[in-house]
Amino acid sequence: MSHPSQFSLLRKRRFLPFFVTQSLGALNDNLFKQSLILAILYKLAIEGDRGIWVNLCALLFIVPFFLFSALAGQFGEKYDKDRLIRLIKLGEIAIMLVGAAGFAFDHLALMLVALFAMGTHSALFGPVKYSILPQTLHEDELVGGNGLVEMGTFLSILAGTIGAGIMLSSSNYAGVVSVVIVSVAALGYLASRAIPSAPADTPELRLNWNIFSESWATLKMGLNQTPAVSRSVVGNSWFWFVGAIYLTQIPAYAKEWLYGDETVVTLILTVFSVGIALGSMLCEKLSGRKVEIGLVPFGSFGLTVFGLLLWWHSGQMPSTLQPNDWLAVLGFSQAWWVLFDILGLGVFGGFYIVPLYALIQSRTAENERARVIAANNILNALFMVVSALVTILLLSVANLTIPELFLVVSLLNIAVNTYIFKIVPEFSMRFMIWLLSHSMYRVQHKNLQAIPDEGAALLVCNHVSFVDALLIGGAVRRPIRFVMYYKIYNLPVLNFIFRTAGTIPIAGRAEDEAIYERAFKKIAEYLNDGELVCIFPEGKLTTDGQINEFKAGVTRILEQTPVPVIPMALQGLWGSFFSRDPNKGFLRRLWSRVTLVAGEPIAASEATQKRLREQVTALRGQTL
Repeated sequence: MSHPSQFSLLRKRRFLPFFVTQSLGALNDNLFKQSLILAILYKLAIEGDRGIWVNLCALLFIVPFFLFSALAGQFGEKYDKDRLIRLIKLGEIAIMLVGAAGFAFDHLALMLVALFAMGTHSALFGPVKYSILPQTLHEDELVGGNGLVEMGTFLSILAGTIGAGIMLSSSNYAGVVSVVIVSVAALGYLASRAIPSAPADTPELRLNWNIFSESWATLKMGLNQTPAVSRSVVGNSWFWFVGAIYLTQIPAYAKEWLYGDETVVTLILTVFSVGIALGSMLCEKLSGRKVEIGLVPFGSFGLTVFGLLLWWHSGQMPSTLQPNDWLAVLGFSQAWWVLFDILGLGVFGGFYIVPLYALIQSRTAENERARVIAANNILNALFMVVSALVTILLLSVANLTIPELFLVVSLLNIAVNTYIFKIVPEFSMRFMIWLLSHSMYRVQHKNLQAIPDEGAALLVCNHVSFVDALLIGGAVRRPIRFVMYYKIYNLPVLNFIFRTAGTIPIAGRAEDEAIYERAFKKIAEYLNDGELVCIFPEGKLTTDGQINEFKAGVTRILEQTPVPVIPMALQGLWGSFFSRDPNKGFLRRLWSRVTLVAGEPIAASEATQKRLREQVTALRGQTL
C-alpha cells in the first residue's frame, strides 16, 4: 500500500506552523551566537585573550540546559503546549531586543546576557518541542515528523552559521545583525500563533521551583524508565558527545589538515548538515513508517566506519603556501574522500538519532514525556561538557592529532553502543530483522491496516520459510508474539531474536506434552494482556509450496480466549534460500519480491479451521 510522503506533513496545519517555529528558532540561535563569536574575534575592541571570550560564549549558552531543563519539563506537562510555545517565542523577541541593543552600542555585556537568555530559551523550548510531536502526529507519521524536525534544525543551524558570516562582512554589521535577529524572532512568534491547540498532559502537576533538586529528580526519572527508553536517552546524549567533538574540531581540521581558509570550514559544515538532513529524511523510507529501532545499530555502525575512514583519509593533502579556498580544495581528490566521509557521518548520524527520539516519544507515558525529554537535555549538556574535557585531555595532554582524536571517538563509539545493545537486546534483534528484510528480500505490504492498532488479535499465516516470523515482525508496526515449532525456535543466531521477541516455542502433544501445554498457557496470557499473537496453523513448513491443512490448535486458542482473527499470507518466498524448495540455491531469487497480505478480521465464533485456510489460500493466490 502506498503512503503519502513525509513532506505531505508540511501541508498540514497540525505540523507546518510548529515546523516553521522550530526552524526559525534554531536559525536565530545560530545567527546570534555565531555573530557574537565573530564579533569577538574580529570586530570588538576587548581586552584579554579572545579565545577565552569565545569559550565563555559556549559556556553561557550551555549552562541554562543544566539549570532550567527540569523546569522546562514541568512546564511542558502542566501547561498547554501551544500557549507555552507562544510565550517562549515572545520571550525570544525580548531577548533579541537586548541582543540588538548590545550590537548597536558595541556593549559586550548586553550581548552575553542575551546569549545566556537564548540558551535559556532553547532549554525551555526543547521538552515542549519533542513532547508535542506524539500529541499532534499519527503513529505512522512520528518517524517522518522527527526526520523533518531534524532536517529543519540542522539546515537552520547551517543557514545561521553562513548568515552570520555574511552579516559580519558588512561595514554596518551591527545594524544588520540587530534588524535580522529581531525580525526572525518576530516571524517565529507569528508562526507559533498558528500552532493548533495541544492541551496539557498533567495540568494538576505541582511545580518544584528548586532547580537543583528537580534537575536531579528529572534526571532520575529519565534514567529509571524502561531499559529501551533509558538507554535511548543515553544513546541520544552519546550522539551529542560525538557530534560536539567533530563540530568543534572542524575549524582546526580545515586549517591544519586541508590547508583551507574559512570557506573550507563552511564547506565541511554544509556537507555535514546536508548529510544529517538526508539521513533524517531517509529514516521514514527505511523504517517503513514505523518506529524502527533496528536503524540505530545501523547508524552506529556507519558512524564508526566513516569515523575510521576520516582518520584514514586525513593527512594526504599536499601543503600550500597560501590557504586554499573551498574551490581550490575541491581540486584535490584527497579532499573529496574527506568530504565523502563527513557526508557519511552526517547520513548515519541521522539514521542513529531520529529513531531514538521517536522511541523516547512513543514509549514514554504522556504525563512524563516532557520531563523525560528534559532529562535527555540535561544529559546532553553534561555529555557536551565531558566531550570538551576529553578533547582537551587527548589533544593537549596525550598530544594526539585531530585525526587520531577521530579514531579514538570511533573506537569509543563501538564500546558505548555495544554496552547499550547488550543491555537492550531489542536493538540488535530489530536490526537483524531490518537487515534481513532489506538485504535478501524486497518486502511489500498490502492491507496491514486491517491489523488493529490496539487490543488483542490472533494472526494466522501460511508457513513457507524459516524466516517467516522475522519478515512479518519487521512489517507490522506492533510487537507480535509468534508461536513457533521449538526446533526452529532453537536454531543458532535466530534463537536470540526469537527469545528477545517473546516467541512461544511449541511441540506436538505426542512429541512433548509439557512444551505443548506451556505454549497454550502463554498464548492465553499474551492475548488477555491485549497483545498480538501469530501462529502458523499448518504446524510445519510447506515442502511443496502449497498450503497444508490447518491443525486444531487455532480452535483451542479461540475457545480459551475469543479474539478477532486476522488471516495473512506470504507470497514469493517459495524457492528462496530459507525455504524447503529442493531446487533452491543461495543466489536464486536473491533480493526477490515478497508480499505480505492481510485480510479483514474474522470474529472468533466464525474462525473455523476450514474457513481460515480458505481465506489464507485466497490471499496468497497463485504466487508461491
